[in-house]
Amino acid sequence: MNNEIARFNMIEQQIRPWDVLDGSVLSLLATVRREDFVPAALRALAFVDTQVPLLPGQAHGPAMLEPKVEARLLQELQVQRHEKVLEIGAGSGFMAALLAHRAQQVISLECRPELARMARENLQRSGVLNARVQEVSAAEGTLGLPAEAPFDVILLSGSVAEVPRELLQQLKPGGRLAAVVGDEPVMRARLYKRTGDVAWSETDLFDTVAPRLEGFAEPTRFKF
Repeated sequence: MNNEIARFNMIEQQIRPWDVLDGSVLSLLATVRREDFVPAALRALAFVDTQVPLLPGQAHGPAMLEPKVEARLLQELQVQRHEKVLEIGAGSGFMAALLAHRAQQVISLECRPELARMARENLQRSGVLNARVQEVSAAEGTLGLPAEAPFDVILLSGSVAEVPRELLQQLKPGGRLAAVVGDEPVMRARLYKRTGDVAWSETDLFDTVAPRLEGFAEPTRFKF
């Protein structure tokens, strides 16, 4: 497979049609080698419009999101060079790498030791110096990183039933948080913006489905 042709086709056939038209985002996607962040056994899926499982034998476990979803989230967050970013769910490190090319600093939290190790190795091999992966427990990940707050941008690289207020409170005024919210079969990518001390706006971006992030509370199911 010619990776450069496959990358070009991914951008032109999957990502542009999903209203990702920011030239700087498209240029970044053409530059950062997605295939270097895909598990070796699944490298043929690097440019395919599908989620890529990250752990052997866990088809419904943590995964790289579809390229078009990653690109759209990156575009909507509008990360600037002076900004500080928190990611929850490092996965393979690919989103951290994309964010790091646009931000001043990225901190990526990961509760699975094998993924934390994978992300660190991938980032180091790709020469990304301004992103660090911090291993936390699943419960700690849901709380963000209050000791290092506030953040300009927070990205939840997976789905949650709802975004905890503790995370929204770690945004600077004007800060943005993106997450996939809801339950199957339809979830929504949503953008939150901090508009005041205790005020946030919400914008639904698009429908999608993403693997659950560990540790976040699920809605109570009533039983009769």
